[in-house]
Amino acid sequence: MKQVAIVAFAQTRHTGHDTGLSEPELILPVIEEVKARTGLSRFGFTCSGSCDYLAGAPFSFVSALDAIGAWPPISESHVEMDGAWALYEAWVRLQHGDVDTALVYGFGKSSQGDLRSIMTLQLDPYYLAPLGLDQLSYAALQAAALGAGRDELDAIARRSRADGRRNPYALDLPDDLPGGSPVEPLKESDVAPVTDGAAAVVLAAGDRARDLCANPAWIAGIAHRIEPHYLGLRDLARSPSTADAGRAAGVGKGPVEVAELHAQFTHEEPILRRALDLPDGTVINPSGGPLAANPVMATGLIRIGEAARRIHDGAARRTVGHATSGPCLQHNLVTVLEA
Repeated sequence: MKQVAIVAFAQTRHTGHDTGLSEPELILPVIEEVKARTGLSRFGFTCSGSCDYLAGAPFSFVSALDAIGAWPPISESHVEMDGAWALYEAWVRLQHGDVDTALVYGFGKSSQGDLRSIMTLQLDPYYLAPLGLDQLSYAALQAAALGAGRDELDAIARRSRADGRRNPYALDLPDDLPGGSPVEPLKESDVAPVTDGAAAVVLAAGDRARDLCANPAWIAGIAHRIEPHYLGLRDLARSPSTADAGRAAGVGKGPVEVAELHAQFTHEEPILRRALDLPDGTVINPSGGPLAANPVMATGLIRIGEAARRIHDGAARRTVGHATSGPCLQHNLVTVLEA
């Protein structure tokens, strides 16, 4: 396997409302930032992650290419998923050996529609979607199956908001947790906020990575696993696909100083922590995580980018970035990064 590292990461200053920027206008600043950090103007491969039904337009990623510049022609691909899976595709592409750099980006504007209705469209159209389940309903089923104590969940929410306020890119959410319950047993503070934003990452292989970055975050392991789409076939209190992906990526082969987990609901954090068998000393989501900023289709990529940033700035030597897709942690990707 070829050595591949994350050599640059950038993200927008996320907002909880539509600022009037189009997708290309949202993406362009982060693309320019990673170009400036690496000194690169072109890349051997480009891959993006987004969602047409979030944007409300078919082939929305094509218009987003205006932020990249497709002339002279580029080698480009797209996944209809979180940008974390675009990073996985780019990693695979770099294994071929004919290119040594890749640009990855993800973006989403959740403020443009009703996210609860939109995310229902990802459900199986024959059995689950006709029931009218939305993302909060099936998350509430999982929270009830887990049965975590309210004190534990509130502590996760408060810690995430406090960390988010120290993160200049996250939303400025108050420490006081709002009352009310959108769907029992969830509270408003258990749910990731509506967020618009984008992120970009540059991957480089071998000596090219060392040339572009003083402290490359080497991808020591990366894997993803998926479970059945039908909720009735799964134990919702566990995440075996995360556990399997973590073992395949090699999470347990060494200490993990920081783990950025794609937990969009407070109850998902303890499920993921147990699935990855993270020790008590591991710092979870020091960026604030999705509970402080959740730009759908970029959130998972940001988790990997934040995990890489800890290595870039010398704060950690071994970190984990996790991304999820689908209802109730159906599909999970785990990346182990090392200095």
